[in-house]
Amino acid sequence: MGLFGKKLPYTKHLAITPPHPAAGRSGLAIAACVRNEGRYIGEWLQFHIAVGVRHFYIYDDGSTDGTAEIVRDVAGSHATIMPWAGRMTDVSSANLLNSQAIAFSHAILNFGASYERMAFIDADEFLLPKQGDTVMEALAGAKGFPNISLPWHMFGTGGHKARPEGGVLRNYLIRARDPLSKLKNASNFKCIVDPCAVREVSIHQFQTVEHGEMTANDAGQTFTRKGRKKPEFYSARYLQLNHYYSKSGQDLEEKLKRGPASPASRERYNERVLSAVANIEIDTVEDRAMVEFLDRRGVDL
Repeated sequence: MGLFGKKLPYTKHLAITPPHPAAGRSGLAIAACVRNEGRYIGEWLQFHIAVGVRHFYIYDDGSTDGTAEIVRDVAGSHATIMPWAGRMTDVSSANLLNSQAIAFSHAILNFGASYERMAFIDADEFLLPKQGDTVMEALAGAKGFPNISLPWHMFGTGGHKARPEGGVLRNYLIRARDPLSKLKNASNFKCIVDPCAVREVSIHQFQTVEHGEMTANDAGQTFTRKGRKKPEFYSARYLQLNHYYSKSGQDLEEKLKRGPASPASRERYNERVLSAVANIEIDTVEDRAMVEFLDRRGVDL
């Protein structure tokens, strides 16, 4: 927000020319922007290594809590860390430029040629295979469509006032019932794409050269960008995106204290976060899919 509470103009849709596929490209990479995720990023990396992610491109926005060191310790040569303190404004339009969208564009243009798929998620979001043991096996359900939108399955505090012992995945089993909720700030999407097909990049949506704004669910059914918000779009038969949004009440207080990574004002950020948590917890359901997957695979997290 600018002076007098006016919302600043904000550019978060970027056009690119997709890279040419490299010979023998294969597998899945994740690109993520992070800041001070040291407490939980080790679990996030370990899980995604277990589900077959080939490489992580971590855009580190000035972390001061040892995040980069943990990434190196856990992922080793499977991670590339990019310093990413990006706060930029376009001079001609005075628009703020979204550093996350720029990072995703950078990942596609510089590294995307080597992979069949790239996922663009945050360090509190987990790609859970519902069919098969790896994300790439689960992606077979999408029938090769180059732009897949996964709805958030939003987990709140789970009734934890204080931070419980252990990690996220076995402690948080209560989520919003409706992943396509119309309640404010309680739903959205993240995407997995063929990086060599992308012509437009944003945070929650992409466009491809051949299919434009059309996107598929995990079962390969295609919809327009707006159409994916309809109940008919919903599927988590093959692959589910778990978003551990707030974690405990203690974590939530710390999240609010840290404030926004984006240019949003603290007041506006706090309102968004608190409304999201409230709306996540209005109507909930127990979801043990993650725990069942970990137990079936023998993943010790």
